Amino acid sequence: MAWNRWYGIKSYIGSSLWVIPFVALVLEQIVLRTVLALSGQLDWTPLWPLTEAATSSALQTIITLSLSFLVFTFGSILVAIQVASGQLTPRIIATALLRDNVIRLTAGLFVFTLLFAIGAVARPNLSGPRLILWLAGFLGLASIAAFLYLIDYAARLLRPGSILWRIAEDGLAVIEDIYPRSVEESDHGLIAPAFGTPAQTIPHRGSPAVVIAINIPALVAEARRSDGLIELVPRVGNFVDVGEPLFKLHGGRGAMDQHRLRSLVAFASERTIEQDATFAIRVIVDVASKALSPAINDPTTGVLALDQLHRLLRKIGLRHLHDEIVTDSDGTGRLVLRTPNWDDFVQLSFCEIRLYGAGNFQIARRLRAMIEDLIANLPERRRPPLRRELELLDQSIERLYNSPEDRALARTPDMQGLGGAMSVKST
Repeated sequence: MAWNRWYGIKSYIGSSLWVIPFVALVLEQIVLRTVLALSGQLDWTPLWPLTEAATSSALQTIITLSLSFLVFTFGSILVAIQVASGQLTPRIIATALLRDNVIRLTAGLFVFTLLFAIGAVARPNLSGPRLILWLAGFLGLASIAAFLYLIDYAARLLRPGSILWRIAEDGLAVIEDIYPRSVEESDHGLIAPAFGTPAQTIPHRGSPAVVIAINIPALVAEARRSDGLIELVPRVGNFVDVGEPLFKLHGGRGAMDQHRLRSLVAFASERTIEQDATFAIRVIVDVASKALSPAINDPTTGVLALDQLHRLLRKIGLRHLHDEIVTDSDGTGRLVLRTPNWDDFVQLSFCEIRLYGAGNFQIARRLRAMIEDLIANLPERRRPPLRRELELLDQSIERLYNSPEDRALARTPDMQGLGGAMSVKST
């Protein structure tokens, strides 16, 4: 199987809610038959205290409860998706809700319990020592406990602070994976020079899609095999139409296999977070932008979003961002891979929020506290874009606030937005 197909399947499974319940269906059949076989071979099993009629009633109750739990779980998920996408952003559906393993595993437990109880009640002679009955009873109790936990978990999950924290956690994991090296003042990275006319251009085939992942080691190996240089035109997260350039090949002893190169780039209908270093920031900024819109007007959620952007920028600022030229083991440049630089991360994190929220005291004060903290704690080479953002924030405050008292209040750094700094005297 081609790498991009395998990656697409893995990404789909990781963001699909039905997969674990389906696995539970198959696993239940295996466990049920195993338990039935063991029941006939064991010399001792715990006595079952209920009569046949009471046992049948208990199993029917477990079946009814499991079915009700499933209906509630999927119904509440649909409501949560509607509310979260309307109040926050539709992009959290795939990044936070459908990838949540607690929801998926709980749904899998309900499916397993439902089918196991059905299998148990279908057996003749329900009285007497039956291991299957004890397991069905235990699964029923476990499902009740899981359902009660799910109610509490879902209520906590859907709070804006929890959603933003989960997205930031995913973003931090991606940053650690993509940028494993720490930044050094003397290391400014390899910038790709301007290349001449490529020896060959490979266009995108299939259907219009978004680049979600790249197999970098395999591309480097292909370039080394032909002793050439591969230039990947789009970045991860870019939309590519049919016929647009996907690769530009430079040098080399012979033509490279176009089908092989295309198979090393994975596409999807929308961006995903696995290899997209900016997507977590994009989602958090979208949440903040919607919260700061006149229709919602929720600056406190905007402050919560800035808290998580602060975490992400602090981590990114301390990492060595990708060189544009990826070398092989001999140090020869083999792949041109353009990735976001520090300016890109800073602009994405600040520009829209400053535009929509600088007129609010909470946002203006939290932005300043964030920028000043990053300037104080990141290396010198990271500071110029931050200083520019601070100047732009001052210009916005000067334009948006009429009285000197309001301008002084808006210029006070405050990690809480409003209420966490010392009082400001008018000037």
